[in-house]
Amino acid sequence: MFYVYLIKSRSKDWNYIGTTANLVERFKKHNNWLVRSTKFYAPFNLVYYEAYKTLELARKREYELKNNSQQKEILFKRLGF
Repeated sequence: MFYVYLIKSRSKDWNYIGTTANLVERFKKHNNWLVRSTKFYAPFNLVYYEAYKTLELARKREYELKNNSQQKEILFKRLGF
């Protein structure tokens, strides 16, 4: 399984969307300041994730959420952001 996930910083108004094969370990890395792109915004809450059978499908969805403002807007509205 591969996951597309959304984490939200507890200390700042900042969100991150990513892809991983191991959601639990990746989340731990984010919260332990081990991910370069997110370390200044830790700690985090895992807000949302989707599961996919292939990495290709997960990456496609991640790209869609990061680059298609309409899809991101739909997701954020659904989550109450």
